Amino acid sequence: MARGVVLRSPHAHARIRSIDVTAARGSPGVLAVLTGADVAAAGLGMLPCLAPLQRSGGAMIRPPFPVLASDTVRFVGDAVAFVVAQSVARAKDAAELIAVDYEPLPSVTYLADASRPGSVVVWPEAPDNVAFDFDLGDRAAVEAAFARADHVTSLEFAINRVSAAPMEPRAAVGVYDSHEERYTLYSGVQAPHTMRRLLAGALLKIPETQLRVVSPEMGGAFGMRSSPYRELTLVLWAAKLVGRPVKWTGDRSEAFISDDQARDNLTRVELALRKDGTFLALRATTRAALGAYLAMGAGGPPTMNLGGIAGVYTTPVIHVHVEGVFSHTPPTSAYRGAGRPEASYAIERAIDLASRELGISPVELRRRNTIASAAMPFQTGLVFKYDSGEFEKNMDAVLRLADLAGFEARRQDAMVRNRLRGFGIANVIERAASVGEETAEVRFDPTGGVTLLMGTHSHGQGHETVFRQLLADALGVDFEHVRYVQGDTDQVVHGFGTFGSRSSGLGGAALQRAADKVLDKCRRIVAHQFEAAPEDIEFRDGRFAVVGTDKAKTLQEVVRMAYTPAALPPGLEVGLHERAAYAPTAATFPNGCHACEVEIDPETGVVRLLRYCVVDDVGTVMNPLLLEGQIHGGIVQGAGQVLMEDVVWDRESGQALAGSFMDYCMPRASDFPSFEIGVNPVPTPVNPLGIKGAGEAGTIGALPCVMNAIVDALSPLGITTFDMPATPQRVWQAIQRAQAAGTR
Repeated sequence: MARGVVLRSPHAHARIRSIDVTAARGSPGVLAVLTGADVAAAGLGMLPCLAPLQRSGGAMIRPPFPVLASDTVRFVGDAVAFVVAQSVARAKDAAELIAVDYEPLPSVTYLADASRPGSVVVWPEAPDNVAFDFDLGDRAAVEAAFARADHVTSLEFAINRVSAAPMEPRAAVGVYDSHEERYTLYSGVQAPHTMRRLLAGALLKIPETQLRVVSPEMGGAFGMRSSPYRELTLVLWAAKLVGRPVKWTGDRSEAFISDDQARDNLTRVELALRKDGTFLALRATTRAALGAYLAMGAGGPPTMNLGGIAGVYTTPVIHVHVEGVFSHTPPTSAYRGAGRPEASYAIERAIDLASRELGISPVELRRRNTIASAAMPFQTGLVFKYDSGEFEKNMDAVLRLADLAGFEARRQDAMVRNRLRGFGIANVIERAASVGEETAEVRFDPTGGVTLLMGTHSHGQGHETVFRQLLADALGVDFEHVRYVQGDTDQVVHGFGTFGSRSSGLGGAALQRAADKVLDKCRRIVAHQFEAAPEDIEFRDGRFAVVGTDKAKTLQEVVRMAYTPAALPPGLEVGLHERAAYAPTAATFPNGCHACEVEIDPETGVVRLLRYCVVDDVGTVMNPLLLEGQIHGGIVQGAGQVLMEDVVWDRESGQALAGSFMDYCMPRASDFPSFEIGVNPVPTPVNPLGIKGAGEAGTIGALPCVMNAIVDALSPLGITTFDMPATPQRVWQAIQRAQAAGTR
């Protein structure tokens, strides 16, 4: 196996005058040195963007996204060349011999700067750096509601940029079989079949049958592993050129400048209310950073889940405007929640500010506007129609769990110790399981062994546990005897992949259908054996029996009969293997309420998260332990962004200043208390298992909940808003400014 190394741009923006690879190609052990000119000569395609958005007056600006940059680089980390050698060390040595003559150009890395008139232009075709603009909702109705409002709360805030930073950095192995003229890619991806389609059609320009994608177990994905990254094409193309497998493994620092990043938007939200606190209308304007190129799902996060800004409230009318903005930074794409946390943050932060301005408690203001369970199904003021939920019950339960009644006493105790204590609450809801079909296949071999093949993909969620449990329950087979297969396009016929809290609901429904098909075939076999009608055969405890008789066969016996032609009724095929697909007819809406307490040391600015409680409605709970794991991980990802995670650059040079875990602060177990989790399952009627989904829930609630608690703690100083991350330095500076203002 050969090893590949990517030469990356050290500049945020520069013109490539020339690239000289002569010395690199002559370096010991080097098999190939590939540049943008080689990419063009080979006829490889551009990385695709699948977001069908518009710009006022025309189509969305969709600049080319080449496998290797050839004339201009547009962010630190932009791929310039790919070196293939006998070892990583030799490939790195050769990469250092590549002479690239750069002409540095002015750059713009921060969203606020890129949005200003006269800013540095990232792409000439977008002189204002705007790739698209997007409107959703009834603008006229919202303006009319604001005109008659007694009070308007206005809040501007920033959602900072983060890196997914999964446990495992990205890696890929490309193999080319010259006999079959067929490629195989081994890489951790979230949707193997989609990846095969994009790599084959858009980049390699070959039929899908000439590419196999195998996605093994991986440590974390979070949306970041959805894109068809450059390295995936490079290892496949290089494997064909050098005649041997090619492996590329990114290190952690490389991940910080080459992985898709996330969030990074600026929002102004306004809430119109009556004087009694009734919500009349909501409007928001958002500028969302896209990076230098458009990732596969670039426009999705800031636009696809905007309905979540309605929250669990009766706000009659809502309007949202979004602009996607280019900057000289890595592309942004989906990350746990993909726009859902940002939408919930907008409404929940606005409610807290409105409660202070109106003198109504945050809990009471929410209660007065919460959708009643008796009102279901409920059409919100923006897109979403909720099918089920008990939102006020969630809130009441979490307030009991968090002991809100005793909070003021705890706040007073903190004041005695010269600490600022705050309580935060957030009601959140999201759309889940709304797109794409899902598949499942159940295969029995003649000896009774069973293989379950799923089109979803697990990267830590525990699918191999939940789906085997479902099959064991449906067919009465031993959990330990079920072989689980995922992530191989040669074995699994089709699948849509894992994202958007869709796997358990849609994959589980497909699995149930496949299991039902198995049972139907077994009933026909048993009915033929006992000369009975199939509808008179009941299945219970692993046995098929003729109702009202002692005639019965075990599942294992029926499996053997299924592979015995003489035992089958006329027209029934030999074997026992069934496949099923399930496509959603409507979205599900997981929801819940989060509450937390923080304490701030005003002398240092350190924020301590003391308590965190959540009550979630994820519909039917499949596995309580795995559910808690999902919620725990989600809370930490959300709270980590609020408290410490931050991707930053040098404003002048565009250099990345968060290129390792020495610079990018990752949350650790010691940063958090034990989480207190309750559930209030209200099964959804829109899928057979009643599952709503859980993958994004913790993150969606954590962002507004933790920030509401921080602002509540700072409020005695007159601080009414604060932007993440709430690092000790930034919190201390805010306290110093507030105290200085108070003395003037």
